[in-house]
Amino acid sequence: QVQLVESGGGSVQAGGSLRLSCAASGATYSRGCMGWFRQAPGKEREGVAVIWLGDSITYYSDSVKGRFTISLDSAKITLYLQMNSLKSEDTAMYYCAAAHLCPGRPLEQVSWYRYWGQGTQVTVAS
Repeated sequence: QVQLVESGGGSVQAGGSLRLSCAASGATYSRGCMGWFRQAPGKEREGVAVIWLGDSITYYSDSVKGRFTISLDSAKITLYLQMNSLKSEDTAMYYCAAAHLCPGRPLEQVSWYRYWGQGTQVTVAS
């Protein structure tokens, strides 16, 4: 069993930055995928950024590409999401997720991910 705990959310003005962290514990592993997903009120959960653990290939949604950066500290088993140039439309609950095997469409196949954190709220004021 893998436990994921997010932190780093908060409120920020548009144009500002935040860094989210996701600490993993339990039956961690060196392969598979970890990623960040978000869900705004009344909307479906969507993929934001995903990283393959084996070779560090990254995927970003078009809406965050160039503004967000996903990274992994393997020693600390901690996943990060650096969010720059934040917009009001980035406001959502952000979740960390993990899967033992990477799906064919890492951002779109949200239900594929077995392990989820409790979420951390990000609010961007315009």
